[in-house]
Amino acid sequence: MTATDTLPENPMNSQQEPQSSTGIKIDYLNVKKAALVLRAVNHKLRQQIIKTLDESKKMTVTDIYVQLRLEQSVASQHLAILRRAGIVKTERDGKYIYYHVNHSRLEQINQIVNDLLK
Repeated sequence: MTATDTLPENPMNSQQEPQSSTGIKIDYLNVKKAALVLRAVNHKLRQQIIKTLDESKKMTVTDIYVQLRLEQSVASQHLAILRRAGIVKTERDGKYIYYHVNHSRLEQINQIVNDLLK
């Protein structure tokens, strides 16, 4: 390969959305966002956090890290991932912030996963 040779453009790096022969466009940015949501629930510790929150209805980050025997920073990082994915919600009560499971979001994710597996 010489300095003047060029590599074919990688469709994944392209600004344009690649089209298939049938004209279907794939929005890779949305695919990436969806993958982040699925990745949020596809983690053992986050699954434990979801289960613990579901059983207790609502908990503070302190309650969570004490019950699961985690470092506070670890619990906070994982809660932030779940929160960005919409899987947990927060509510403030005075100086406390309580986390709880967003059941409608989990049902939505579950339905999408089931549709993908058909």
